[in-house]
Amino acid sequence: MTGIRHSHLVGSGPMLVALDIDGTLMTYDERMSDDIRAAVEALLVAGVTVVLATGRSVHATVPVAHALGITSGWVVCSNGSVTVRLDPGAENGYEITERITFDPEPALRLMHAELPDALFAVEELGVGFRMNKLFPAGELTGSQEVVDIEDLWSDHVTRLVVRSPGHTSAEFHELVHRMGLEDVTYSIGWTAWMDIAPKGVTKASALEAVRRLIGVEPSRTVAIGDGGNDLQMIDWAARGVAMGHAPQHVLAIADEVTGTIDDDGAVDVLRSLLR
Repeated sequence: MTGIRHSHLVGSGPMLVALDIDGTLMTYDERMSDDIRAAVEALLVAGVTVVLATGRSVHATVPVAHALGITSGWVVCSNGSVTVRLDPGAENGYEITERITFDPEPALRLMHAELPDALFAVEELGVGFRMNKLFPAGELTGSQEVVDIEDLWSDHVTRLVVRSPGHTSAEFHELVHRMGLEDVTYSIGWTAWMDIAPKGVTKASALEAVRRLIGVEPSRTVAIGDGGNDLQMIDWAARGVAMGHAPQHVLAIADEVTGTIDDDGAVDVLRSLLR
């Protein structure tokens, strides 16, 4: 148990449960247990609003939602830059309700000057990515088009991905601090991988908009995550839970810590919500 930053759930009424996908519901080789599926299904049957909140793009998120039996409601994608409403009657099963973009050129020019050998990609919403070089197999989903670096900043985008296999996560943090990226929001993953989003945009900012829209009280919110891009979401929730394998700065912000992804740690938390 970590230091308490919020009160736990209080009162009664509708509940919003925000769930990261990779490392929380699904292993890093994309396996999801029957227990996770059953726990999410039980919440849905009980009328709980379950919102997937992920760094994944829309086209990589909606199939996971459907696999969990979530066919209506909201999903937060691209670390908060994109919110969609799931609708079985809509084309592809969803409609985009919020799309927040930014000009990637300043950050891209700075990063490319510092990391000339790095891989850069910008999100093509609902389709895939444009990139300066091919990423390792399986790291990005959807269509992938290799273009000149200048083409990557030809238009505003929802997300910029930076991948530098020769650097560590710690080196990425130091580099970003030295460069002073001020007009964007960024999160750094387990390896030298960074997602850059519009300034002020996080999973938490998108979830707060959904919470207000559906009329859930702040005291009736839950979030579970494991990565640096889950930090604000865990801090936002009345009951913010970190997976046991999360990095120390994520563990420190959480109200509680559950088991690791190998332990199916999210299951115990989800089951506890129905007790």
